[in-house]
Amino acid sequence: MNIDSIRNGIVIDHIQAKKGMEIYEALKLGELDCSVAIITNARSKKMGRKDIIKIAQDINLDLNILGYIDSNITINIIKNDIRVEKYHVELPQTITNIVKCKNPRCITSVEQDLDNIFVLTDKENKVYRCKYCETAIE
Repeated sequence: MNIDSIRNGIVIDHIQAKKGMEIYEALKLGELDCSVAIITNARSKKMGRKDIIKIAQDINLDLNILGYIDSNITINIIKNDIRVEKYHVELPQTITNIVKCKNPRCITSVEQDLDNIFVLTDKENKVYRCKYCETAIE
């Protein structure tokens, strides 16, 4: 199978196999007006299998959430067929509206318009807690 290279855009690489669609939905890539390719179960010497997402437009996305989903992801920025930037994602300090608080007594259960905000409280163990009630994400 051949997937064309992109002239300008973003390549999200080294995604854990089977997590590509989760990232697609979290970044709301279906709402874009450009081509987006999701490659699942690609062979990888380093990982065995991996997913890759190619976005054929240089757009402004909040890629910080990727560190929460999979902290091994690599971001490549492509301009005029050349990779001009490559970096690894890190755990974000906060995540907003990606997961919902499971505590039925949390204010976010009552106030439907309130953002679900989680704060990184233990970087080593990747623990996030609700900003309002301090319930940990499971």
